[in-house]
Amino acid sequence: MPELLDLHGRTNKAIRAALDAALQRHGLRLGQDHLLAALWERDGRTPGEVAAVARVSTPAVTKLAARMADAGLLTRRRDDRDNRLVRLWLTDAGRALRGPVEAERRRIEERITADLTPAEREILLTALAKVHRSAADLPGGDPIGEPS
Repeated sequence: MPELLDLHGRTNKAIRAALDAALQRHGLRLGQDHLLAALWERDGRTPGEVAAVARVSTPAVTKLAARMADAGLLTRRRDDRDNRLVRLWLTDAGRALRGPVEAERRRIEERITADLTPAEREILLTALAKVHRSAADLPGGDPIGEPS
C-alpha cells in the first residue's frame, strides 16, 4: 500500500475517533460541529448555505439538522420573505456549545501537533493544503464539486 495513503488513512481515523469522543461529551457526533460552526458564524442560514460552507451535500445537512432540532440545538423555520426556503436557527442550547466545542477542537489540535515545532506545524499545514488541492482535482476527489 502506498505509504502516504496508508499513513493518511490511519491518521485521519485516529483524529476522527478522538474528535468524535470529545464531541460526544457534549452530546454531539462528527459533522454536527461543522453545522453548528456555520450557524455560529451566521445564524439563520438555509441548509444549502450550510452545505456550501461545510462542503457536504444539502440532503446531508437536512438530515443532520432534523436530528439536531430533535435534540433542541436548533430550530427550522420558513423564511419570512420566501416561504419556499427553510432557515436554521440556533437555540440557546446550540449557542451555548460554541465555547466548549471550540475548546475541544483546539485541545485536540494542540495535542496532535505538540511534538511539532512552530515551523514544522506551518510546513505541515502548507503541505496538507497542497495535497488537498491535488486530491480534490482527481476524478471523484471533490464529491461536492466545489472549488477548494
